[in-house]
Amino acid sequence: MPEYLTIKSDFIDETVIKKSRFIASLKRITSESDALDFIAANKKLHNKANHNCYAFILGSQDQIQRASDDGEPSGTAGVPILEVLKRNEIHDVCVIVTRYFGGIKLGAGGLIRAYAGSAANAIEAVGLIERLLMRTITLTIQYNQLDTLNHWLQQHNYPTPTIEYGADVQVTLPIQIDDCVNFENNITELLSGKVTFELGEESFQEIDYIRS
Repeated sequence: MPEYLTIKSDFIDETVIKKSRFIASLKRITSESDALDFIAANKKLHNKANHNCYAFILGSQDQIQRASDDGEPSGTAGVPILEVLKRNEIHDVCVIVTRYFGGIKLGAGGLIRAYAGSAANAIEAVGLIERLLMRTITLTIQYNQLDTLNHWLQQHNYPTPTIEYGADVQVTLPIQIDDCVNFENNITELLSGKVTFELGEESFQEIDYIRS
C-alpha cells in the first residue's frame, strides 16, 4: 500500500452544543466492509440516539467516499464530516457523529458547524500519523564516532536508533526509501568514509505527523 496520512488510533470524543450531545467516533479501516461493520455496531450501541451520521474515505486516491445524513436535513451532516476528512488529507478512516437531540434546533448552518466541528475536534485530539515505506539500515562505526553520528541524526530529525556494542558499534534505524542514497552519502561524508552500511528489509512504519 502507498504512503499516506491517517489517524493515530481509534478514538471517541464528545461535545455538547445547545444541549445536544455530539459523539464523534473514529476508526481506521482497510475495506468498505470494515466501515459498514463499524457503522452497524455504532448504531446498535447508540440505538436511542436521534442520528448516527457518518462519512468514510478509503483508498490511496480516495477511490471510495461515502456519507450519510441519517435523517438530518440533506447536506448538513455526512458531507461536512467527509469534507473534514478531505481537508485533513487523511485516508482509510471512518467517522461517525452520533447526536442525542437536546431540544434546541440548530438550523442548517448550526448543524453543519456542529457535525464538522465534532469530527475536526476528534481528529485534532487523536492526532495523525504518517505511514511511510522505510528500509532498515545498519551502520558499523568506531566508538569515537558515535557522539558525532548521534548529534547529526538528532539535528536532522532522524528516528532514535538502536545501538549494539561489540568490537565496533552497530547503529540501526529506519530510513525512508527515497532518502536512503542521500542518507548514505551524508553519513559517508560526515564520518570521512569510515563506516559500512548494511541494508535491511522494507516495511511500513508509522511516524507522528505534525503539520508545518
